[in-house]
Amino acid sequence: MVDLKTAMAAAQTERRKREGRDGGDEKKKRRSGADLGIEPFDPVKYVNKERADTASMWLVIAYAVIATCLMRYALMPSTTLDKTDVLYLLPLSMIILIPQIHRMVMPERFKEHYTKGTWFKSFFLYTFTFLSLSFLLVNPPFGDIVAPQLSSDWGVVVEQDGNFTFADGSGKDGHHTWTLTEGEYIEGGTWILFGLADNVDNEGANITVLHRFQNTDVPLVANESFWTTHGDDVGTWRTLDNRSAPILLPHGDQDQPFAIFLGDNLAVGDHEISINISEEGDPWTNTRSYSWVLSVEPPVTSAE
Repeated sequence: MVDLKTAMAAAQTERRKREGRDGGDEKKKRRSGADLGIEPFDPVKYVNKERADTASMWLVIAYAVIATCLMRYALMPSTTLDKTDVLYLLPLSMIILIPQIHRMVMPERFKEHYTKGTWFKSFFLYTFTFLSLSFLLVNPPFGDIVAPQLSSDWGVVVEQDGNFTFADGSGKDGHHTWTLTEGEYIEGGTWILFGLADNVDNEGANITVLHRFQNTDVPLVANESFWTTHGDDVGTWRTLDNRSAPILLPHGDQDQPFAIFLGDNLAVGDHEISINISEEGDPWTNTRSYSWVLSVEPPVTSAE
């Protein structure tokens, strides 16, 4: 005879054992990596993949270096300035050859590790390597493709009885104004003053100046002794110290000063000045031009 209490305790114990056994199998199943789609770690395959990626990286870098050198030293010297777009479009289009180069150069044990992700990373690596190297090779000391430029402002100054007076205007918009107090001519000699700055040698540039007034063109030359002869007068125009005059030579001795004499007693009207700059750069001739206007205005008459 088994009493009811003992039978119920035995049944409950058996149920716990069965549930524990089923729960253990379920836990084992949840811990199984294969059932969750996790591939087993293969150290040999991992090492081979890392070696394949490293070899791909160096191959792409070497390919970018070769493409950049060909652009700089083969394509660039034979390209005119109006067709400079090809200097970047052609090397960047060579990016499509990267998968084919991998198939030709890499050993068979590496090829199986190359996927679409490999090509995506290679394209970015090639692009940024080419751009950085090309920027390095076209700038000093490896190249010079930019002509000297205006250091800061250009100024128009009138010399009268040893005194210098600047015309109105900042020069930023290429325009200066001189308003007469009387008569139809500027009393005194008129000069154009400016400085040139370059990243290599600003003194190696050729400067051509043309003065146009009433459809008459007059070539002008720079006065090489002006800045030294009038050193005490124009010394304050060189730097930021003098706020009342334009800043003509903000970089000090690194800027090349120029003084162009327009003439004595300039008449009322617009005086157009054309500045053409040319220098032998590397690999081609660098040019730059400026167009300025000096407006001589008649005296202001008051209305009666």
